[in-house]
Amino acid sequence: MSDLVAQFQLNFIDGDRWQLIVQGLGRTLVIAVFAVVIGVAIGALLAIIRSTYEKNGEDMKKRSKGRYALLSVLNFFAKIYLTIIRGTPVVVQLMIIYFIIFAGSNNDTLVAVIAFGINSGAYVAEIIRGGIMSIDEGQFEAGRSLGFNYAQTMIYIIIPQVFKVILPTLCNEFIVLLKETSVAGYIGIMDLTKAGDLIRGRTFSPFMPLIAVALIYLVMVMILTALVGRLERSLRKNER
Repeated sequence: MSDLVAQFQLNFIDGDRWQLIVQGLGRTLVIAVFAVVIGVAIGALLAIIRSTYEKNGEDMKKRSKGRYALLSVLNFFAKIYLTIIRGTPVVVQLMIIYFIIFAGSNNDTLVAVIAFGINSGAYVAEIIRGGIMSIDEGQFEAGRSLGFNYAQTMIYIIIPQVFKVILPTLCNEFIVLLKETSVAGYIGIMDLTKAGDLIRGRTFSPFMPLIAVALIYLVMVMILTALVGRLERSLRKNER
Protein backbone atom coordinates (compact mmCIF):
# COMPACT_ATOMS: atom_id res chain seq x y z
CA MET A 1 0.00 0.00 0.00
CA SER A 2 2.77 2.38 0.94
CA ASP A 3 4.46 1.62 -2.37
CA LEU A 4 1.30 2.64 -4.28
CA VAL A 5 1.13 5.89 -2.32
CA ALA A 6 4.79 6.55 -3.11
CA GLN A 7 4.17 5.83 -6.79
CA PHE A 8 1.16 8.17 -6.80
CA GLN A 9 3.23 10.87 -5.13
CA LEU A 10 6.06 10.40 -7.64
CA ASN A 11 3.89 10.39 -10.77
CA PHE A 12 1.22 12.97 -10.01
CA ILE A 13 2.04 15.13 -6.99
CA ASP A 14 5.76 15.80 -7.43
CA GLY A 15 6.29 18.57 -9.93
CA ASP A 16 2.51 19.02 -10.25
CA ARG A 17 2.52 16.35 -12.93
CA TRP A 18 -1.23 15.86 -12.45
CA GLN A 19 -1.64 19.07 -14.43
CA LEU A 20 -0.35 17.25 -17.52
CA ILE A 21 -3.23 14.77 -17.19
CA VAL A 22 -5.77 17.58 -16.84
CA GLN A 23 -4.35 19.48 -19.83
CA GLY A 24 -4.22 16.30 -21.90
CA LEU A 25 -7.80 15.41 -21.01
CA GLY A 26 -8.97 18.88 -22.02
CA ARG A 27 -7.15 18.63 -25.36
CA THR A 28 -8.62 15.18 -26.00
CA LEU A 29 -12.17 16.39 -25.37
CA VAL A 30 -11.71 19.47 -27.57
CA ILE A 31 -10.43 17.38 -30.47
CA ALA A 32 -13.17 14.77 -30.11
CA VAL A 33 -16.07 17.25 -29.83
CA PHE A 34 -15.08 19.46 -32.75
CA ALA A 35 -14.06 16.48 -34.89
CA VAL A 36 -17.47 14.87 -34.46
CA VAL A 37 -19.14 18.16 -35.50
CA ILE A 38 -17.07 18.18 -38.70
CA GLY A 39 -17.72 14.47 -39.17
CA VAL A 40 -21.50 14.90 -38.92
CA ALA A 41 -21.43 17.81 -41.39
CA ILE A 42 -19.35 15.87 -43.93
CA GLY A 43 -21.28 12.66 -43.33
CA ALA A 44 -24.69 14.29 -43.77
CA LEU A 45 -23.62 15.86 -47.08
CA LEU A 46 -22.17 12.61 -48.44
CA ALA A 47 -25.16 10.59 -47.24
CA ILE A 48 -27.59 12.90 -49.00
CA ILE A 49 -25.57 12.71 -52.23
CA ARG A 50 -25.35 8.90 -52.16
CA SER A 51 -28.92 8.24 -51.06
CA THR A 52 -30.28 10.73 -53.59
CA TYR A 53 -28.34 8.98 -56.34
CA GLU A 54 -29.61 5.57 -55.27
CA LYS A 55 -33.23 6.54 -54.63
CA ASN A 56 -33.84 9.36 -57.09
CA GLY A 57 -31.13 8.90 -59.71
CA GLU A 58 -33.17 7.12 -62.37
CA ASP A 59 -36.05 9.57 -62.05
CA MET A 60 -33.66 12.50 -62.28
CA LYS A 61 -32.01 10.97 -65.34
CA LYS A 62 -35.34 11.07 -67.20
CA ARG A 63 -36.18 14.65 -66.20
CA SER A 64 -32.81 16.42 -66.24
CA LYS A 65 -29.71 14.79 -67.68
CA GLY A 66 -27.54 17.74 -66.61
CA ARG A 67 -28.50 17.42 -62.94
CA TYR A 68 -28.14 13.65 -63.16
CA ALA A 69 -24.63 14.03 -64.60
CA LEU A 70 -23.64 16.37 -61.76
CA LEU A 71 -25.10 13.98 -59.19
CA SER A 72 -23.23 11.06 -60.77
CA VAL A 73 -19.93 12.93 -60.53
CA LEU A 74 -20.57 13.87 -56.90
CA ASN A 75 -21.54 10.29 -56.08
CA PHE A 76 -18.38 9.00 -57.79
CA PHE A 77 -16.12 11.26 -55.71
CA ALA A 78 -18.10 10.44 -52.56
CA LYS A 79 -17.46 6.73 -53.10
CA ILE A 80 -13.74 7.37 -53.66
CA TYR A 81 -13.59 9.38 -50.43
CA LEU A 82 -15.36 6.65 -48.48
CA THR A 83 -13.13 3.94 -49.93
CA ILE A 84 -9.89 5.78 -49.13
CA ILE A 85 -10.84 6.95 -45.64
CA ARG A 86 -12.37 3.66 -44.50
CA GLY A 87 -9.58 1.65 -46.13
CA THR A 88 -6.60 3.34 -44.45
CA PRO A 89 -5.62 3.63 -40.75
CA VAL A 90 -6.60 6.84 -38.99
CA VAL A 91 -3.04 7.33 -37.69
CA VAL A 92 -1.69 7.28 -41.27
CA GLN A 93 -4.33 9.82 -42.33
CA LEU A 94 -3.41 11.99 -39.34
CA MET A 95 0.29 12.00 -40.25
CA ILE A 96 -0.38 12.66 -43.95
CA ILE A 97 -2.59 15.63 -43.11
CA TYR A 98 -0.11 17.01 -40.55
CA PHE A 99 3.23 16.36 -42.23
CA ILE A 100 2.18 16.80 -45.89
CA ILE A 101 -1.08 18.69 -46.42
CA PHE A 102 -0.70 21.14 -43.50
CA ALA A 103 3.07 20.90 -43.20
CA GLY A 104 3.44 24.63 -42.51
CA SER A 105 0.73 24.83 -39.85
CA ASN A 106 1.60 25.68 -36.26
CA ASN A 107 -1.85 24.77 -34.93
CA ASP A 108 -1.55 21.06 -34.32
CA THR A 109 -4.88 20.88 -32.49
CA LEU A 110 -6.75 22.31 -35.48
CA VAL A 111 -4.99 19.87 -37.81
CA ALA A 112 -5.98 16.97 -35.54
CA VAL A 113 -9.60 18.17 -35.46
CA ILE A 114 -9.66 18.29 -39.27
CA ALA A 115 -8.00 14.89 -39.61
CA PHE A 116 -10.29 13.12 -37.16
CA GLY A 117 -13.29 14.98 -38.56
CA ILE A 118 -12.51 13.80 -42.08
CA ASN A 119 -12.07 10.26 -40.82
CA SER A 120 -15.30 10.32 -38.83
CA GLY A 121 -17.20 11.81 -41.77
CA ALA A 122 -16.79 8.60 -43.78
CA TYR A 123 -18.35 6.47 -41.07
CA VAL A 124 -21.09 8.98 -40.24
CA ALA A 125 -21.96 9.12 -43.95
CA GLU A 126 -22.67 5.40 -44.01
CA ILE A 127 -24.65 5.61 -40.77
CA ILE A 128 -26.89 8.36 -42.13
CA ARG A 129 -27.17 6.76 -45.57
CA GLY A 130 -28.20 3.50 -43.95
CA GLY A 131 -30.84 5.36 -41.96
CA ILE A 132 -32.22 7.05 -45.07
CA MET A 133 -32.28 3.81 -47.05
CA SER A 134 -34.12 2.07 -44.19
CA ILE A 135 -37.07 4.45 -44.46
CA ASP A 136 -39.99 2.85 -46.27
CA GLU A 137 -40.50 4.01 -49.84
CA GLY A 138 -44.08 4.84 -48.93
CA GLN A 139 -42.79 7.81 -46.92
CA PHE A 140 -41.33 9.30 -50.09
CA GLU A 141 -44.59 8.66 -51.92
CA ALA A 142 -46.48 10.35 -49.09
CA GLY A 143 -44.29 13.41 -49.58
CA ARG A 144 -45.04 13.49 -53.30
CA SER A 145 -48.78 13.16 -52.59
CA LEU A 146 -48.52 16.27 -50.39
CA GLY A 147 -46.93 18.17 -53.28
CA PHE A 148 -43.39 18.11 -51.86
CA ASN A 149 -40.40 17.81 -54.15
CA TYR A 150 -37.55 15.43 -53.23
CA ALA A 151 -35.67 18.01 -51.14
CA GLN A 152 -38.80 19.03 -49.21
CA THR A 153 -39.69 15.38 -48.60
CA MET A 154 -36.20 14.78 -47.19
CA ILE A 155 -36.33 17.84 -44.93
CA TYR A 156 -39.86 17.55 -43.56
CA ILE A 157 -40.57 13.81 -43.60
CA ILE A 158 -37.46 11.65 -43.97
CA ILE A 159 -34.74 13.42 -41.94
CA PRO A 160 -36.81 13.64 -38.69
CA GLN A 161 -37.43 9.88 -38.87
CA VAL A 162 -33.82 9.12 -39.77
CA PHE A 163 -32.56 11.23 -36.87
CA LYS A 164 -34.45 9.10 -34.34
CA VAL A 165 -33.17 5.90 -35.94
CA ILE A 166 -29.49 6.82 -36.13
CA LEU A 167 -29.04 9.01 -33.04
CA PRO A 168 -27.84 6.17 -30.75
CA THR A 169 -25.44 4.97 -33.48
CA LEU A 170 -24.08 8.51 -33.92
CA CYS A 171 -23.48 8.69 -30.18
CA ASN A 172 -21.57 5.42 -30.36
CA GLU A 173 -19.51 6.88 -33.20
CA PHE A 174 -18.53 9.71 -30.84
CA ILE A 175 -17.38 7.12 -28.28
CA VAL A 176 -15.24 5.42 -30.94
CA LEU A 177 -13.83 8.77 -32.05
CA LEU A 178 -12.98 9.70 -28.47
CA LYS A 179 -10.80 6.60 -28.18
CA GLU A 180 -9.26 7.09 -31.63
CA THR A 181 -7.91 10.50 -30.60
CA SER A 182 -5.40 8.63 -28.45
CA VAL A 183 -3.11 8.48 -31.50
CA ALA A 184 -2.88 12.29 -31.66
CA GLY A 185 0.47 12.07 -29.91
CA TYR A 186 1.99 10.82 -33.17
CA ILE A 187 2.06 14.46 -34.33
CA GLY A 188 3.25 15.80 -30.98
CA ILE A 189 -0.11 16.82 -29.51
CA MET A 190 -0.18 16.63 -25.74
CA ASP A 191 -3.44 14.74 -25.43
CA LEU A 192 -4.42 12.44 -22.57
CA THR A 193 -2.39 9.46 -23.81
CA LYS A 194 0.64 11.64 -24.54
CA ALA A 195 0.38 13.20 -21.08
CA GLY A 196 0.59 9.76 -19.48
CA ASP A 197 3.57 8.89 -21.67
CA LEU A 198 5.34 12.14 -20.74
CA ILE A 199 4.92 11.36 -17.05
CA ARG A 200 6.22 7.84 -17.66
CA GLY A 201 9.28 9.28 -19.42
CA ARG A 202 10.04 11.64 -16.55
CA THR A 203 9.52 9.23 -13.67
CA PHE A 204 10.58 5.99 -15.40
CA SER A 205 7.50 4.46 -13.76
CA PRO A 206 5.08 3.24 -16.43
CA PHE A 207 2.44 1.52 -14.28
CA MET A 208 0.74 4.42 -12.50
CA PRO A 209 0.46 7.02 -15.33
CA LEU A 210 -0.61 4.55 -18.02
CA ILE A 211 -3.16 2.83 -15.77
CA ALA A 212 -4.50 6.27 -14.83
CA VAL A 213 -4.92 7.16 -18.52
CA ALA A 214 -6.67 3.85 -19.19
CA LEU A 215 -9.03 4.39 -16.24
CA ILE A 216 -9.91 7.92 -17.38
CA TYR A 217 -10.78 6.66 -20.87
CA LEU A 218 -12.77 3.81 -19.31
CA VAL A 219 -14.77 6.16 -17.08
CA MET A 220 -15.53 8.52 -19.98
CA VAL A 221 -16.66 5.64 -22.18
CA MET A 222 -18.79 4.16 -19.40
CA ILE A 223 -20.51 7.51 -18.80
CA LEU A 224 -21.16 8.03 -22.51
CA THR A 225 -22.37 4.44 -22.91
CA ALA A 226 -24.81 4.92 -20.02
CA LEU A 227 -26.11 8.14 -21.60
CA VAL A 228 -26.56 6.37 -24.95
CA GLY A 229 -28.46 3.60 -23.18
CA ARG A 230 -30.80 6.11 -21.57
CA LEU A 231 -31.28 7.81 -24.90
CA GLU A 232 -32.20 4.53 -26.58
CA ARG A 233 -34.72 3.72 -23.85
CA SER A 234 -36.23 7.19 -24.15
CA LEU A 235 -36.60 6.83 -27.92
CA ARG A 236 -38.26 3.42 -27.51
CA LYS A 237 -40.77 4.90 -25.04
CA ASN A 238 -41.58 7.72 -27.45
CA GLU A 239 -42.22 5.21 -30.23
CA ARG A 240 -44.83 3.50 -28.08
